[in-house]
Amino acid sequence: MPAAKKAIAKAAGPRKKNVAAKPAAKVLATAKAAKPAKADKAVDKLAAIARAGDKADKAKKPKLVRDSFTIPKNEYAAIEALKLRAARLGRPAKKSEVLRAGVMALAGMGDAAFLASVSSVPAVKTGRPAKDAS
Repeated sequence: MPAAKKAIAKAAGPRKKNVAAKPAAKVLATAKAAKPAKADKAVDKLAAIARAGDKADKAKKPKLVRDSFTIPKNEYAAIEALKLRAARLGRPAKKSEVLRAGVMALAGMGDAAFLASVSSVPAVKTGRPAKDAS
């Protein structure tokens, strides 16, 4: 039998030396040394630029503010009439959209026209209106 073991060992090839396992720290250090540090930094930089570009592509929504105010009935009716007018023209609009369009129109006016528009609006007492005793 010993001759059979020798024949098998000879066919398997030369014996390899028993090499002890390297500590994990040495393996990591060797792996880091194998990669060029400049290439890693360049890849990281490109990835950061790509992420920033993705964020810039998304349009940021403006922060919304909720507010309440007092308005005379005839002006409130005018807002409703403007909503109906928009619907007849094929572009239904919400009350807030009508008000925002008005604000944009005022913002686009020159100083004289803006002052004339603001001066034509009577001042309203702030706060909740008194309840009717009817």
